[in-house]
Amino acid sequence: MGYDDEEGVDAEFSSGRAGDELHVVGIRCALSGAIPDRRSMDRIPSGKGLPEPNTKLSHLGRAPAEHAGIVNVPVYRGSTIVSESLEEWDRRKQNPVTNYGRFGSPLSRALEAAICELEGGYRSILFPSGLSACSHALLGILKAGDHVLICDNVYEPVRIFANEVLTRFKVKVEYFHPTQPSDLLAKIGAKTRAVYLESPGSLTFEVQDLPALCAIAHHSGALVLMDNTWATPLYFKPFLHGVDISIHAATKYIVGHSDALLGIATANKEAWPLLQPSAHHFGEIAGPDDIYLALRGLRTLAVRMRQHCENGIKLAQSLEDHPAVGRVLHPALPNDPGHNIWKRDFLGASGLFGVVLKAMPKAQLSVFFQKLRLFGIGLSWGGYESLALPVDDPPRTEAKVSFDGPLIRIHAGIERPSDLIADMHQALQAACEHSVSDAAYQDESRDG
Repeated sequence: MGYDDEEGVDAEFSSGRAGDELHVVGIRCALSGAIPDRRSMDRIPSGKGLPEPNTKLSHLGRAPAEHAGIVNVPVYRGSTIVSESLEEWDRRKQNPVTNYGRFGSPLSRALEAAICELEGGYRSILFPSGLSACSHALLGILKAGDHVLICDNVYEPVRIFANEVLTRFKVKVEYFHPTQPSDLLAKIGAKTRAVYLESPGSLTFEVQDLPALCAIAHHSGALVLMDNTWATPLYFKPFLHGVDISIHAATKYIVGHSDALLGIATANKEAWPLLQPSAHHFGEIAGPDDIYLALRGLRTLAVRMRQHCENGIKLAQSLEDHPAVGRVLHPALPNDPGHNIWKRDFLGASGLFGVVLKAMPKAQLSVFFQKLRLFGIGLSWGGYESLALPVDDPPRTEAKVSFDGPLIRIHAGIERPSDLIADMHQALQAACEHSVSDAAYQDESRDG
């Protein structure tokens, strides 16, 4: 997106529930200099009666008439943008996004406009990774002497960035208990410039009372940033709940195929002048091929998320009573501590959740992973494939957690749910049988 001398398209928005969908009846979204006229970009009607997600995702950010009738926006690779005359050059200088490739292209602005509309924000900007979006959003808000409050269940690389980089810039970093708004209220002060949220929390999936936390932050004059990657723009509407900047690791569900790295941040009108320069001043730009892959992934986001949601919930439910499982961490389950807030604020769930196994030795855990056939071991998530990752107890300062057994982060892909359930259960059964056979071997050794 461009600088603030661009014309924006603003409209009020409100919401109403109908079944499991949120119908946004107006969108604030700004289109920048080189973007085609909105009427050619998006022929679906705006205003009241916006189509449901599948229809929107099939049309947002497309402008076939501007690209020789090609359905998808082509990949734009370029640094230099030439002008045909001095007068054209003078016009381009008034809006830097149209005179140099570092400030984007019709391809990048198509994705930014689409995400902006889905999120219900003012404008969006791309970054080369999710962490880049998180860190530069914070850098755009904070300066030396400011105070930032971060939820204690934040994505660990953000915690590292805050502790090792923000503190070096003389920003006071403090953490608060993610499920206790009173803790935020007690710690917030006149110098608090930003409150950083992530719901559900990283690895342990606590759900935060986002409207309450936003209200506390705004009452003290602080801006609210939120990592919305887990829910995607489809299942949580951040700006309807008080968030000022919404951040996504588009690497995950937006790309959806585990083949690109990308981040995106969307701001409301107040926060945009702080967010946008942060990317340009640091020279941050996403690669054109990654952007193209994200636009491609966006088209099937609603279809994929329905399957991820269904698979994740069915798999989590199947594990609740398994003898090898101590606890399932999934907010869509009725007995989860955050279920009521999740049900109130969210429109669905993703395929990511946690499982705490009962105590077992490393050899037994190794058998479990060896027997899995449909779940790979790997970082990241949000692709079509299923993953299972062993993780250490996450770092905490205010909401410390400790589990009796191994913590496993599970991502349910889009395979048939019964296949995922069968594979997970046979691997757990193999681990349990290994424990029994190992104990029998030890008894025989003692008898001998």
